[in-house]
Amino acid sequence: MSDACNTCPSKSGDRKGTCGTVKTAKAVQDIAITSALTKIKRKILVMSGKGGVGKSTVATNLALGLANRGFQVGLMDVDLHGPDICRMLNLTERLHRTKEEKTSLVPPMKYNDKLKIMSLEYMMDNRDEAIIWRGPLKIQAIRQFIAEIDWGQLDYLVIDAPPGTGDEPLSVAQTIKDVQALIVTTPQEVALADVRKSINFCKHVNIKILGLVENMSGFICPHCDKPVDIFGTGGGKKTALEFNLPFLGNVPMDPKVVAGGDAGRPYLSSGAGSASTRAFDEFIDNVIEELPVKKESEVR
Repeated sequence: MSDACNTCPSKSGDRKGTCGTVKTAKAVQDIAITSALTKIKRKILVMSGKGGVGKSTVATNLALGLANRGFQVGLMDVDLHGPDICRMLNLTERLHRTKEEKTSLVPPMKYNDKLKIMSLEYMMDNRDEAIIWRGPLKIQAIRQFIAEIDWGQLDYLVIDAPPGTGDEPLSVAQTIKDVQALIVTTPQEVALADVRKSINFCKHVNIKILGLVENMSGFICPHCDKPVDIFGTGGGKKTALEFNLPFLGNVPMDPKVVAGGDAGRPYLSSGAGSASTRAFDEFIDNVIEELPVKKESEVR
């Protein structure tokens, strides 16, 4: 990829010689990012104002649900300090590349023929190693996740972000200009207060909000399969109405979904027919309605 000038000294930190005849490394990467993103029809940033709301569970099941409906889907984990996607999908593969292969695009992990995955854990020999990075390293990693991964043609790219409004969601917003935010909340007022911050973040960085989903909206009793409103319910819909945003659904807590995620078997393979499965299906249908994509078989 290097276009380095051989006749004049290069400036520190880029590929540009003093003669100005070559592109900076960032400019080269920008071109690769643009090329990759033109092949992806819809981009969804799954975010939340606080931790513990089940954001990764929502992102994983959204990606799986879209793939099961026949779409080509990518799932990108930019929660760099606490990546969970590999474990939730029971993906143990590690990236091993020869010297020759290092000049080509990195193949993502494949859950199945419809779902591709990228996570920092894919590149780590020890997945329990702490990631101690500051902003610039995180920003560069996210850019590389787009520029250097062979995503190919995708209908949807689902991006799982860490909680809050820090480097990772900001980097996604600055790098993927047409990304839309799917904000995850729980019913409690404390969580809803943080969601309002996420909404205002999206306004500041010009991200369109796809909608809100209320996770942990009641608890499904494992004995009688009936919902119990431990945290209350309806706060997410009320907040969506307050801000004139689409409300995409309520997903209850279900021990089967929790156990499935821990075992690397998400709800589609572990909780068929349950109330939470039906809720997830309705939520995914609403996402498709808000962000429709024509499959290749429908285009022909």
